Amino acid sequence: MTSRIPRDSRLHLVRTPSPRAERRAEAERGQGRGPLGGPGAVTQRRARRPAPPPPEGTPAPAELARMARAGLAGAVRAARWAENALRPAPGTARLSAADRTAQATAPAGTTGALSDAAAERAAADLDVTVHQLRADWDAARLAGLVEVHGTAARPGWRLRAWDRDDAAVLRGWVALFDAWSLVHPAPAELPPATVAETVEAVPQLLSFLQLSAGPVPVPQLLDLLDQRVRELRTERCEIPYGPQEDPGRATDPGPADPADAHDVPLADLLAWALRALAAVDALTCADGQATLTPLGSWAVWVKLEQICVAAQSPAGNIEQSAEDMLRGCARLRPNAARAEYRAWLAARDAGSAVTELLDAARGEDALLRGLAFEALRVVGAPAEPDVRAVADVASLRPYALLWLAEHEGTDPEDVHLVLTREESTWLWVDTAAAVADHGEAELLVRHLESAPQPTVPALLDEVRTVGHPRTVQVLVALAAAHPDPALAKAVRRAAFQVHTGGV
Repeated sequence: MTSRIPRDSRLHLVRTPSPRAERRAEAERGQGRGPLGGPGAVTQRRARRPAPPPPEGTPAPAELARMARAGLAGAVRAARWAENALRPAPGTARLSAADRTAQATAPAGTTGALSDAAAERAAADLDVTVHQLRADWDAARLAGLVEVHGTAARPGWRLRAWDRDDAAVLRGWVALFDAWSLVHPAPAELPPATVAETVEAVPQLLSFLQLSAGPVPVPQLLDLLDQRVRELRTERCEIPYGPQEDPGRATDPGPADPADAHDVPLADLLAWALRALAAVDALTCADGQATLTPLGSWAVWVKLEQICVAAQSPAGNIEQSAEDMLRGCARLRPNAARAEYRAWLAARDAGSAVTELLDAARGEDALLRGLAFEALRVVGAPAEPDVRAVADVASLRPYALLWLAEHEGTDPEDVHLVLTREESTWLWVDTAAAVADHGEAELLVRHLESAPQPTVPALLDEVRTVGHPRTVQVLVALAAAHPDPALAKAVRRAAFQVHTGGV
C-alpha cells in the first residue's frame, strides 16, 4: 500500500511503476520478494513450499468456524441488533445498500461503549441482562463485527460475511483472542506493571499448553509464569527499589516462592489470565488443570507456525467479480497481478469496471481497498472522474488523493506530500489493518518503519485520535507481534486507552 516514503513501503502492493520503480522492482525480483514483501510470498522461479499440516486431531476449518460462531453467538446478536435498531421505518423511501448500512447505526459513546439508554434497549430486545449485553458488545467490537465511528456504530465487514465465510469467522475469533486482556480486564487492585508482565508472559504459557496437548496443572503454569517474569526483569536489568541487605550478612532465604518476586501476587495474576482466556474460549480450567480448547490450540499453532491464510491465484480471474478478482491477485507478483487486472478490465466496459472496483474499495477490508486502487492505476485516465468523485469519502480519500497526484504526474518520491498528517496516519492504520488481516506478523512489525511520525510514541499519540475503526485491533495485533517487550507494552497500553477512551 502507500507509505510516507513509497519506496520504503513494506506492504508492497502493485502500482504502475515509474522507470525508477521498475529498477527497484527488478532488484526485488532478484531477491525473491512478492507483493506482500515477506518471505512467504509467491516467486516466479521457485514454487512456494506447502504449509505444514496442523497437529493431528485438529478439527477441520469448518468445524473450527462452527465453534467460533457458537462462542461469539452473543456478540453476533448484539452486532445484528446494532444493524437493525435504526433501520428505516416502513413507508419511507427505499435506500441503496450503502445508504442503508450508513443509517443502520446504534448510539454509542465516544469510547465505543453503548450509552445506558441504548444498552437497556438492546438488553430488553435481546432478553439478556445489561451486563451480558455490554460484554457481548465489547466482544463484537474487538472481533470486528461492529465498528464505531464517532458516536455511532455500524456493522463491520465480518458481520456481513459471518454466515458464509469460515475464514472471516476464524480471523474474527483470532482478533478477539489477541485482545483477551481487554475482554476481561485485570482487577484494579493488581499492580499495572505486573499485569503488563503477565500479558507478555502468557504467549509462552500458551505455547507450553499447546505442546503439552493435554491438561496442565495450574501450579506448573505458575512456576512457568514465575520463571518468565524473572527472565523479563533480568532482560531489563531491573533492580528493586529501596535499601538492599548487605550480601555478607544475608541469611539463606530458603526456597524461592513464585509469589515472592517483588511481592507480586503471581497466583492472582495467573488466575486472572486463565479467566480472561477462558472468556474468549481459548482454554478451559477445571480441577486445578488448564487445557486449550480446539480453537485455542489451533490459534496458538497458527501463530507458532506463522501461517498466513490468504488466497493465491496464478490466473483465471477474468470471470470473477471485482472483489473475488482482487482477492485472487493479493499474492501475485506485480507483473502477474497487472496482467490479471488488464485481462479482467478487457472483458468489461470501462465505466462498469471502475464502478465495481470502487464498490469493492468501499468495503471494510483494507487490503481490497488498496488493491482496488492498484487496479484503477491500470485503468488510467478513464477512471479519473470516478476517482475524483470519491475523494470526499473518508475511507477512500487518502487513496484517491494519491491516485490523482500520480495520474497528474507527481513524482512517486513526493506523492505522499499531497496528504495531511492526519490522512497519512489514517492510511498507516488502514494499511496495518490489511497486514493484520492478511499478512505475516513480521510484516506488521516492519510496517512501523513506514509511519509518518518520526518516533513510536508520536505515532501512538496520533493514532489514538485519528478515529480509524480498526485502531484497537491493529494495536493489539502489533503488540502481539513485536519482539521488543518495552515497545509491545507501550502499544498495548495505547490499545487499552483507545478501547476505554483514556488519554
